Amino acid sequence: MSAFAKGTVAAMLAALLVACSSGGGLYGPIQGDNRPHSGVDRARNMPIQGIDVARYQENIDFRQAFASGMHFVFMKATEGKDYLDPNFRTNWVRARDAGMPRGAYHFMTWCSLASEQAAWFISQVPNDPDALPPVLDLEWNNHSSCKTKPSRADALEKVRYMLDAMERHTGKLPIIYTDMNFHRDVLEGEYFPNAFWLRSTAAEPRERYGNRTWTFWQWTQTGVVRGVRGEVDRNAFYGGQNEWIQFLLTGCDPRAIASLGPSGRCQSAK
Repeated sequence: MSAFAKGTVAAMLAALLVACSSGGGLYGPIQGDNRPHSGVDRARNMPIQGIDVARYQENIDFRQAFASGMHFVFMKATEGKDYLDPNFRTNWVRARDAGMPRGAYHFMTWCSLASEQAAWFISQVPNDPDALPPVLDLEWNNHSSCKTKPSRADALEKVRYMLDAMERHTGKLPIIYTDMNFHRDVLEGEYFPNAFWLRSTAAEPRERYGNRTWTFWQWTQTGVVRGVRGEVDRNAFYGGQNEWIQFLLTGCDPRAIASLGPSGRCQSAK
């Protein structure tokens, strides 16, 4: 890790500790769900909470969200080969200025080439050393004009191409976000070194994804968070403060650092 990158991460960690000491909420349950489901009760008590946002959340006060106990934000950046979320650039700068760890995600579509999508992501998302690893959002495009549904082999080829391009651009191992349907149809049984971010809003991930190890859990889409207008997706990180700091420093799930280190990843952990 460069001296500049270490400096930005150190500043981010300092802001994190200040937020925690002033009521950021590292310990104890964090409430806030318009339609809570008992199946995800454990998520509300997990210490490291965060949100993911897109244009629908409009004008976000990241300072207020961070101070209220949201430790991270993932924000939509790009989709397909030519769509940029209209709020991405503003959200990217405002979250950074608030000291809130933030990462960008790309929504994969199946009607354009992976190479086109990779080029678009690279052209629009800055390679900021203090950013969280990028996220590849993998779902079937059920609510878009794209009705193409590739074969499992074709989908996996596109996914691996995109993950490789995102890692080369940012220097960080991308996170895979997915839902139950896409995981069942394409990802189940496949090995990836990447951290997984799993959507499960009515049950714990182990009940929906079998033995897939997860790092982030999207546990509701009807969350309520100070600084965010309307409802917002809420997420939990699997571990506590120590694991979270390790993740911020390395960009890797702490449980995977030993196996990923020899490949040259998680460099700052060495």
